[in-house]
Amino acid sequence: MTETTREAAVATGAEAAAHPAPVPAPAPRPARLRRGVTPWLFLLAPLTLLIVFTYAPIANMVAYSFTDWDGVSPELHYTGTENYTELFTRPDLFEVFWVSGYYLAASVVQIVAALYFATILSFNVRFRNFFKGVLFFPYLINGVAIGFVFLYFFQDGGTLDSVLGLLGVETDRAWLGTPESANTSLAAVSVWRYLGLNFVLFLGAIQSIPGELYEAAELDGASRWHQFRYIIAPGIRPVLSLAVILSVSGSLAVFEIPYIMTGGATGTETFVIQTVKLAFQFNKTGLASAAAVVLLLIVLAVTWVQRRLVPDDKVDLA
Repeated sequence: MTETTREAAVATGAEAAAHPAPVPAPAPRPARLRRGVTPWLFLLAPLTLLIVFTYAPIANMVAYSFTDWDGVSPELHYTGTENYTELFTRPDLFEVFWVSGYYLAASVVQIVAALYFATILSFNVRFRNFFKGVLFFPYLINGVAIGFVFLYFFQDGGTLDSVLGLLGVETDRAWLGTPESANTSLAAVSVWRYLGLNFVLFLGAIQSIPGELYEAAELDGASRWHQFRYIIAPGIRPVLSLAVILSVSGSLAVFEIPYIMTGGATGTETFVIQTVKLAFQFNKTGLASAAAVVLLLIVLAVTWVQRRLVPDDKVDLA
């Protein structure tokens, strides 16, 4: 830098210091007020729907749990914690949670299978778009339709027995006739139905990982297993944690498929089916509301413990 250039720069800096840039005047009060109110106007409709159809019913449910309301009579009486006392002093009301163990085991199979297919189909595989559609299609079907389809699938002499007969396997098993086989069959149906949801979640998470990492791994001679272990698994950890939370909470609140296929008979009654029967079959809406509150607290507690054990850390693969 020449002496003349240096002097010009010093002069320019001195002039800028002597005449600082003007500070923009604050926006008028109406404009600031409008900017603060506008986001809430956009949130007004969803917040109203959330309060009316979620939080208000939950508040009513909690209020009913302290009454003896039968769901029909216009009168109800406050009974304090009597419903909760009955819940925790009747072991038969909590024995149905053992059925959730079948669905919890099925959710493990479901997550492992979804992660496997998502990993395989994230690479260049022939007809991978076709297989993506096949895996996700069951999740698009209505749960009532699925229940009726598999009801005929598992009945005596139904589709499953016919297929096994074609393969030379003769069976006279009543697939929905014993608690063990019925719960196993129903859990298998839930795997078939919800596999697509976890598959899409995992596939989206895997495809969000930068492709440069795979290219660098291939240049270093990493196998598919090493790519999964050191790139894919750490990269989808938040989504995997979400899938586990959804699976655990869903296992505790199973209702649709067993209610349609067996109605809770043959030892397939879940806690939610039992709650529905208390409310609409035995007209004990207060007790059913207390059971629903307990289930909500259990799901929240399980979710909190899981989040404490597996914190949602930020993923950094760089």
